[in-house]
Amino acid sequence: MTRVSYSSDIKWSVIKDKLAGKLTTKEILAKYNIKHRSQINTWMRWYKNNELYRFDQPVGKQYSYGQGPEGKSEQEMKDRKMMHLEMENEILKKFLAIKKELNGK
Repeated sequence: MTRVSYSSDIKWSVIKDKLAGKLTTKEILAKYNIKHRSQINTWMRWYKNNELYRFDQPVGKQYSYGQGPEGKSEQEMKDRKMMHLEMENEILKKFLAIKKELNGK
C-alpha cells in the first residue's frame, strides 16, 4: 500500500467545499478522489485549529519549530493567510445572513 499525497490546492478546495455545505462528504471524496473520509476530517481539524502551515507539509514531515516548510517565501505565506481570512469572512457573512433571516421570521 502506498501513501497518497494531496496538493495544498486540493486540500484548500476540499475545505472550501466542506464549509460551503453544498456537497456531502461522499461527493467530496468522489470529486477529489480521496480514499477515506478521515482525511477530510483531519484537514478540517487543522483548519479549525488554525494550523494552516500543515496544508503545505509533505507526507510524513512534521515541523515542530518553524511551523512550515522551508523555502516558502513570505509573500506565499501572506497569500495563504489572506485566503484563510477571506474564507473566514465568507463564513461569517453566511452566518450573519442566516441569523438575520431566522430573527426576521
